[in-house]
Amino acid sequence: MEESSAEAPDSSTQDDVPPLGETHHQQGLKTVFVQTLMFNSIGRNKSSGLCFSDGKSRIDYILVYRKSSSQSEKREVFERNIRAEGLHLEKEACLTNSDVIFLKLHAPWDVLCRYAECYIMELKVKSISFLMKRINKFRGWLPRKPMKFDNDTLPDLEENESFTAPFSRSRIHHFIIHNKDTFFSNATRSRIVHHILQRVKYEEGKNKMGLHRLLSNNSYEAAFPLHEGSYHSKNSIRTHGAENHRHLLYECWAWWGVWYKYQPLDLIRRYFGEKIGLYFAWLGWYTGMLFPAALVGLLVFLYGVFTLEHCEVSKEICQATDIIMCPICDQYCPYLRLSDSCIYAKVTHLFDNGATVFFAVFMAVWATVFLEFWKRRRAVLAYDWDLIDWEEEEDEIRPQFEAKYSKKERMNPISGKPEPYQAFTDKYSRLIVSTSGIFFMILVVIAAVFGIVIYRVITVSTFAAFGWALIRNNSQVATTGTAVCINFCIIMLLNLYEKVALLLTNLEQPRTESEWENSFTLKMFLFQFVNLNSSTFYIAFFLGRFTGRPGAYLRLINRWKLEECHPSGCLIDLCMQMGIIMVLKQTWNNFMELGYPLVQNWWTRRRLRREHGQNAKARFPQWERDYNLQPMNAYGLFDEYLEMILQFGFTTIFVAAFPLAPLLALLNNIIEIRLDAYKFVTQWRRPLPSQAKDIGIWYGILEGIGILSVITNAFVIAVTSDFIPRLVYAYKYGPCAGQGRAGEGCMMGYVNASLSVFRACQLIRYRDYREPPDSAEPYSYTLQFWHVLAARLAFIIVFEHMVFAIKTLIAYLIPDLPKDLRDRMRREKYLIQEMMYEAELDRLQKEKNEKKKKGRAHHKEWP
Repeated sequence: MEESSAEAPDSSTQDDVPPLGETHHQQGLKTVFVQTLMFNSIGRNKSSGLCFSDGKSRIDYILVYRKSSSQSEKREVFERNIRAEGLHLEKEACLTNSDVIFLKLHAPWDVLCRYAECYIMELKVKSISFLMKRINKFRGWLPRKPMKFDNDTLPDLEENESFTAPFSRSRIHHFIIHNKDTFFSNATRSRIVHHILQRVKYEEGKNKMGLHRLLSNNSYEAAFPLHEGSYHSKNSIRTHGAENHRHLLYECWAWWGVWYKYQPLDLIRRYFGEKIGLYFAWLGWYTGMLFPAALVGLLVFLYGVFTLEHCEVSKEICQATDIIMCPICDQYCPYLRLSDSCIYAKVTHLFDNGATVFFAVFMAVWATVFLEFWKRRRAVLAYDWDLIDWEEEEDEIRPQFEAKYSKKERMNPISGKPEPYQAFTDKYSRLIVSTSGIFFMILVVIAAVFGIVIYRVITVSTFAAFGWALIRNNSQVATTGTAVCINFCIIMLLNLYEKVALLLTNLEQPRTESEWENSFTLKMFLFQFVNLNSSTFYIAFFLGRFTGRPGAYLRLINRWKLEECHPSGCLIDLCMQMGIIMVLKQTWNNFMELGYPLVQNWWTRRRLRREHGQNAKARFPQWERDYNLQPMNAYGLFDEYLEMILQFGFTTIFVAAFPLAPLLALLNNIIEIRLDAYKFVTQWRRPLPSQAKDIGIWYGILEGIGILSVITNAFVIAVTSDFIPRLVYAYKYGPCAGQGRAGEGCMMGYVNASLSVFRACQLIRYRDYREPPDSAEPYSYTLQFWHVLAARLAFIIVFEHMVFAIKTLIAYLIPDLPKDLRDRMRREKYLIQEMMYEAELDRLQKEKNEKKKKGRAHHKEWP
């Protein structure tokens, strides 16, 4: 569902937008959260394992290593340099394995201040105005929405608002510091410590630094910030409040009982960082936008249901008991009456009806509206989360790149420092090899599709001779169904492309981590997209198109006749393909996504209970409990984004053939949000809270899918469905020809006009527009064939140009930055300048008054 920080536990809402004069962001002065959840006392922190043994120093980061590791010298140098940076360290052995050592890190106040100033962090300086409180009070009188959290029931969700500014120790008197322990949030503290660890040396040398390298060479086994305690409690959150942010997230987000409520985006962002917060914001926005698409798709399907009894084409097929069709295979397949396809003709009408074209246009426009409004939504989130002016610092050079090209250096034009340099010829030769590898793997997928085609051609004859009458009478549907299931198994088997993508990406030797990530993402998306959709493209655009005609069939390896469409059309095969693949793929993904970490963590708990008793977990400190959880996967949010992007493609690219796709996607995503939430909160170690201001390269991929969807839906309507042939018949050849109208009454005789005649031992029919055997040019294409072909080409051109024009117009009319947000930012800039000016005047006035007091005291000493 659409997520909004309006329903978050924070009062920095999207639905309740502050008035023009009361907004609070611009020029680095924006809204932040004041830490209102003062959950744990020092004693509770100590007992739960969130502090050092003194019970006061908060643990900001955990490093884990094994005493038996051979990298002890590097660790000693690294830890000595960590202490030199001002961090406090404490070691403790694992309770269940004496070889495992936990290194606890704490950043004291002066270190946090120093790096917050260097890191240009935004921190709170001024509280919200009285007028804003009056407005929020008035809004409290309005009716509550069931999808919003009740702040009266959950008072801990209420937050105060404040201005923020870049932190400066020289202007520390401007900042609100009620408690030094809570001024910097846990996420900020962890981010600062990680920033330090990435720049600490472990050997002498300009490139011998960083925790990332120590993790890659197994000096350390793991590195993670701590969860803020347990995610469950014996006491109800409504009566006793939340014990920590993790508990609050579980109750308000990851618990299945709140599936219908908006996501608490601000709390997610505070606990997991902006990067993960933006993923769930995008997922919630996508899910919310699926509601209208699913509703319209369901209406299109219901329109087919309600008009089924009035469909002239399906009536004629059901009544055609005297029309004998060509057999669908060479052996065992009998001659069929056209009326035997009655059920399939009716099912086809459910998806291929008069509303199909409208729905295809609607979904193309929907994809554009979704992306354009997501840009606006992202801008609002970036504003609320202090990311408007945030710029990602320059990526570090990858260690592999340094090792490969350290002998050749050039001066960096930005930093002025020497850095490794990759020659032009070396770079592009590697790129050519990598591209060739991509095309080779795509050819492997196409070969797998070709194998499925051979299976379909051979199996249809086998099913036609099957002993079970149900299978024998529905041999073509049975062939399609089993082929789709086998295709799904091949799709899952070919997911091993991940290793190939890793090999090719490392072969390219990208310079920075972001370049590596973008290159790997593109390869994996191409592999998975082709793997998932290649069979669907075959069914949509090639099945039954190049089979020839009776007496002159095209054969595979000069042996097997190519597969033909069902007498009621090819769309039923495409619907089956999409429905089965979509349901199986999403079910499998959801099972593996949650099932694997659940089984792993269950096995770990079982082993600990067997070795240390039933209550072993309760006795473990927090760092040991977190260590026993599953680490976040090596590619971060890659798998989550990839799954949803592929689903977006399935939902839009062939939606004209399967209008229920948005509904299936919606139902899956409602489950997906809670699955991901449960996984992040309960099954995974806490990931490092990272900053980001957008979803990165995925947005460009989404735009590409949106463009491709227009083209494919135009071809599906024009080529795969019978929409165009029916339209040509109604206006040109049917009973209403020349009258300028079309309807079900104008379709009388369409079935007979769409079938050609072949003379065997008797006259039999087949789907095509060819002359009869006794004509001057037997089996040549009729004039109606050329009219239909011209209409199809014209429809594709008109449809694409019209939809692209609408998409361009919508993109132009919807600005990326909402007008009210732009006005709020301008107004706030003015208010902030006034506030800072008044604060400076107050400071100068106080200094002046103090000097006057000193001057009067001095005169009293001299009569």
